[in-house]
Amino acid sequence: MPMPILTLDQFLKQQGWVATGGHAKLVIQEGEVIVNGEVDLRRGRKMRVGDVVEWNGERAEVPEGAGALPAAEA
Repeated sequence: MPMPILTLDQFLKQQGWVATGGHAKLVIQEGEVIVNGEVDLRRGRKMRVGDVVEWNGERAEVPEGAGALPAAEA
């Protein structure tokens, strides 16, 4: 069975930045979350290894082994 792909809302929860999916949905829809330097309003965005997520003064890079897609080709 394939591993589920990590989404933006799941990543926020994984980081401990939000406690629930509902809170993740709210902060994403309010335009508070930045992915790779741009606001992203898609809570179901599929995360890639190396994506940089920022919210509420916090910043984190999606690591390998987190269920994310491989890094995008440059």
